[in-house]
Amino acid sequence: MTEITTHRPVLLEEAVTALNITAEGIYIDGTFGRGGHSRRILKVLGERGRLIGIDKDPQAIVHGREQLGGDARFTIVQQSFAMIAQVAQNAGVAGRVDGVLLDLGVSSPQLDQAERGFSFLQDGPLDMRMDPNSGMSAAQWLAAATDKEIADVLKRYGDARHARRIARAIVAARQVEPILTTGRLAEIVSAANPAWEKGKHPATRSFQAIRIFINRELDDLQQFLGQVLEVLRPGGRLAVISFHSLEDRIVKRFMRDQAKGDRFPAGVPVTQAQLQPRLKLLGKAIRPGADETESNPRARSAVLRVAERLA
Repeated sequence: MTEITTHRPVLLEEAVTALNITAEGIYIDGTFGRGGHSRRILKVLGERGRLIGIDKDPQAIVHGREQLGGDARFTIVQQSFAMIAQVAQNAGVAGRVDGVLLDLGVSSPQLDQAERGFSFLQDGPLDMRMDPNSGMSAAQWLAAATDKEIADVLKRYGDARHARRIARAIVAARQVEPILTTGRLAEIVSAANPAWEKGKHPATRSFQAIRIFINRELDDLQQFLGQVLEVLRPGGRLAVISFHSLEDRIVKRFMRDQAKGDRFPAGVPVTQAQLQPRLKLLGKAIRPGADETESNPRARSAVLRVAERLA
């Protein structure tokens, strides 16, 4: 197994502060990862407080149980945050949660373990699944998808400038030999990419796009947002850290729309109360400072948005 780099949670203090934690509150960390945010939340919680961690990754679950399993305030569930309503229902906290946190970034251990297949910088099996025991791997999908399907994914989720050219190269290469490793895929994409972006590996966008697609990341986020208001109590807070413009756009639009309330035809006179807004936006988007981005380059694209559920 590849040596694992210690994961440093992004916007740690900002995110935990945004949750406005009360000693006896109930909180959900929807993306436990390696537990950085959860450990910080537990430091603030009182003896009667409660924290539920959720993660797809079985390694994250093992880590959580090993590191925090002895804390009676903490439980962890292997599940997608897209199932947050079910998790809350099973835990008996639906409609009573004081705060929910999502950190949508890929954790450093996932990126740094070659065998997980997330990184183009290390050669390993082409997997990319957050949960290696569920769903189709990247290698399986690339072996069966048409060049149009591959190009659509590269363009939609990675904004790849030469998506069609890269897709055709992938299909041509797999006819010679199956594409089973990250190293081979990175070579194919790099060779097919005629214009490399300065300071960025030519496979960056393609790997990002395939990972988002394989793990249904945007679908899961949409599903989560459709449930989270029913999980939160009035006054409960939602804090989401995004690392990709597509994710942030979805979160921003959801919070904005819920803060505006119901839609009425243009010209219909309605009061603010009649609009029935369900969220209150709390400040502007928060981004890491220079010190954090310098010490942790993976934090550069992070954006934290916070909102509070209204009655």
